Amino acid sequence: MVSSNADKAREVAEFFGSTVEVIHVSLDIPELRSEDVTEISRQKAHYAFDRLHSPLIVDDTVFCIDALKGFPGPYAAYVLHTIGNTGILKIMEDAEDRNARFTTAIAFADSDGIRVFSGTINGRIVTKPRGREGFGYDPIFEVGGRTLAEIPIGEKNRISHRALALTAFRDWFMREYAPLRT
Repeated sequence: MVSSNADKAREVAEFFGSTVEVIHVSLDIPELRSEDVTEISRQKAHYAFDRLHSPLIVDDTVFCIDALKGFPGPYAAYVLHTIGNTGILKIMEDAEDRNARFTTAIAFADSDGIRVFSGTINGRIVTKPRGREGFGYDPIFEVGGRTLAEIPIGEKNRISHRALALTAFRDWFMREYAPLRT
């Protein structure tokens, strides 16, 4: 798992448990811009593979808030770093439409090319942060009456946007890729 975000790498490792060994490689990858999270993830995988020459996965996530016409979208990490959850809640203060969604694209790269798997979770922005689990926007993003920060990590690893993308990747990897390598 190539990422400069140790929390993401830990979440991926917990998702796979003992099924697949996940090694975190910290690599600063240029922040590529596109409205398409699949393309961002694909470009990140290409960049990482060109430097590491080893099979790997990368991910990218967009966070889209309907009332803000999809903002912050692909700028989610920058917005979190600059204005944080407090800033998002301030911007959303008078918004009636609080619907939002996360989409994660997991890109797997090896010498045969790049494959991308995605997952989306729909929810809403709460009015105050809640919960102590997770990271990033988890305390302000609610799904089924609880924020992602209120959901235990084991459960989150079954329902989150990243979990859905990782499930699609894992299913392909175990069915198509791993058998060819044994």
